[in-house]
Amino acid sequence: MKHPPPTYEELRRDRPEMFANVPDGIEVLLDPADIEAARRSVGSDEPVGVVYGDRFITLVRDAVRFPGGGLGLHLRVLPATGAPGVVVLPLVGAGPDGPDVVLVEHYRHATRAWHLEAPRGNGEAGSAAPENAIRELREELGVRLDELIPLGRVHADTGLLGSHAELYAARISAVGALDTAEGIRRAVVMPLRRAEELIGRGGITDGYTIAVLTRARLAGLFPQDRDHPAT
Repeated sequence: MKHPPPTYEELRRDRPEMFANVPDGIEVLLDPADIEAARRSVGSDEPVGVVYGDRFITLVRDAVRFPGGGLGLHLRVLPATGAPGVVVLPLVGAGPDGPDVVLVEHYRHATRAWHLEAPRGNGEAGSAAPENAIRELREELGVRLDELIPLGRVHADTGLLGSHAELYAARISAVGALDTAEGIRRAVVMPLRRAEELIGRGGITDGYTIAVLTRARLAGLFPQDRDHPAT
């Protein structure tokens, strides 16, 4: 099924917050004469507006004025649904060192590599973020959760992505059937300390996963010790 991208005018109408100009910020130019001036300033004949879209992303090129007065063109990627993504850190067990974390080994086409990650996914239009988080756990790990704990939000790349993800921890009783059809080959259960060691050694490099592990610790979901003193 084809998903035609919105026009620039439709984006401006439906998501005005993405075109708001604030004092001392980078101004989005909408007047045709200003847009043409911005294109000339960088010697470009590339179109301004929506340049690509599918059911996941909308790629936008804006004409802009920088705080110093210079003109230019700026690319950004917006989620097609307008809904935030979700990242969910499953927690299982309750030993003296706290619960273990569950990560999945997921093959990512963009990097052409396997990554150890917390389950995550795009937000669906019309669904609240908690619903999307519950759906992702069900799809990737085949589990129902006992408790969903909000941990705030993260912006993965403020230079390119005009979106954010909502972070959650989820208490589960066990891991179910994995969604191997989408590139997941195994689930790995480990203490938080082990996950943090992997971050330090470069074994975990996914930014969303590092963020949700950090937020879970800062939220007090794991006991503090001498190596991880309370802040």
